[in-house]
Amino acid sequence: MSTRERLSGIWLTATTLLALFAFTVFFVAQMWLNVLFAVYLGLVIVQSAALILYLWGPEKLKSKPLRILYRLMYASSLLVIPCFLFIFTGLVSQYHAELRDSIDASAMPVEQILPAERTTVYKTGEVYVIFPEYSQVELACQSRPSKGDPSITWCSGAAFQHTVSLGFSQEDIEGDHAVKGALYESPYSKDSYAAFTFAEGRFAFTFDDAPGAVRRAAEAGGSGFMQFGLIRDGETVMMINRPRARCYRALAELNGHLCIIDSVNMLHFEAFMEELHRLGVTNALYMDMGAGWNYSWLRDAADRVVTLFGLPVPWSHNWLVFRK
Repeated sequence: MSTRERLSGIWLTATTLLALFAFTVFFVAQMWLNVLFAVYLGLVIVQSAALILYLWGPEKLKSKPLRILYRLMYASSLLVIPCFLFIFTGLVSQYHAELRDSIDASAMPVEQILPAERTTVYKTGEVYVIFPEYSQVELACQSRPSKGDPSITWCSGAAFQHTVSLGFSQEDIEGDHAVKGALYESPYSKDSYAAFTFAEGRFAFTFDDAPGAVRRAAEAGGSGFMQFGLIRDGETVMMINRPRARCYRALAELNGHLCIIDSVNMLHFEAFMEELHRLGVTNALYMDMGAGWNYSWLRDAADRVVTLFGLPVPWSHNWLVFRK
């Protein structure tokens, strides 16, 4: 066997194992995107078939179409490394960045966890409680808000999207929603959806007649969207079945003030909800936190942009924005 053939065998073995590892990570981390699932599974199958043909002996292939097919399968190994890097980046993006300037609230009475004049972050041990500085809260669609906009103090994914698509349509956003007075009715809704609205300088959580709340916010020139309702008047109204630990986020009302609550590290959803109740959260909505969809950042009290989850995906099309 020539050196070239040995190197080809080492390359195919390595790329096949790497493709299998990438698919396993994709599957275990539940990065569920149907198109990517098919791509990664197909890559594993093609690489495995190419390795088997190599071990059998490609010189035994008598048919020209089969030889061409083998070369194409061999060439597809070049896709393994970028696919692996994409998965690795997606996995890393599920880990929350440490907010070093947060206030230690582990021993602080919960009634003292309050907003200040500038964006304020508390760390209880289990969660970060983030009070962005704001005068307006908006839903932004289609164009991702820029970190260069000095008026934005918080940006994160908001409503669920019904389809994974590079193109944008308002109908793809699940639940009725309003953007600065414009109302968009959605064909996709769930009974468990509640509404968050901001209009005329006031925020509201609505658990009955969520579409009506969004419509009224639009009529008042405001914004709003629908998401899973988690806590209503201090009582749990919905638990999400999540069998594994991950980072979670809620848009919440705490001590009469609007805030974002993020888990510090990955934890089970039950533990996240227990911490919300311990803090005395009055109302809360779930926030979209899948890999890539959890893209989020804030502008701290020193006007520095701090990225919490840094991987934006091109098929994410709506965001919650706080503006000062």
